[in-house]
Order: sequence, then C-alpha cells, then structure tokens
Amino acid sequence: QVQLVESGGGLVQAGGSLRLSCAASGSIISFMAWYRQAPGKQRELVARITMSGSSNYADSVKGRFTISRDNAKNTVYLQMNSLKPEDTAVYYCNLHSILGSNYWGKGTLVTVSS
Repeated sequence: QVQLVESGGGLVQAGGSLRLSCAASGSIISFMAWYRQAPGKQRELVARITMSGSSNYADSVKGRFTISRDNAKNTVYLQMNSLKPEDTAVYYCNLHSILGSNYWGKGTLVTVSS
C-alpha cells in the first residue's frame, strides 16, 4: 500500500521560507511532484523531479522554490524562499510509479501573510 506523509506547512510572513517534506513508501517511484491548490482555484503543478534528478518548475515559483529528493529515504523536499501571499494554498505531494499509477498525499496548508 502506497503512503505519502507530508510535513512542513504552516504560517509565515511574506518574504519568509518554509520547507515541505514528503516521505513515500510502498512503491517504486518514477517521479514525484508538488502541486498546490488555492481557494477557488484549480490544482496546479508547482515542481516535479525524477529519480535521476531532472526537475521542472511552474513559472510563478522559478528562482524561489527548489525541489530535491533523497532516493535512499524515498523523500522529496520543496524549499520555498521569498514566499508571497499568492503562494498561500494547500500543497499536495504526488507520486507517479513506474507502473503508471498516481498517488496523492493529504495535503499540507501553507499560509503566507502580508
């Protein structure tokens, strides 16, 4: 059974930083990603990273967010710097297995105050 355990969300002032973590178990991973969903908006891709280390980012977070992974721990991180109020959202961890299955974490709330 695949499990994704997220941590690291919280309240931060604009300009501050947070680091999200997502530990995965029960699957052979192709790639992992972070998505976010703000109130009244659709879920959007924030960043994605393959197990070989290739990554890509949404234009809105380039230069501010960094996705990384620890393959030995099956964990992916999202370092978020220079946070803005518009980054406020529920952040979801996503895992795509080598068999083509897709899994989601429960989400962690990030609130950026102005």
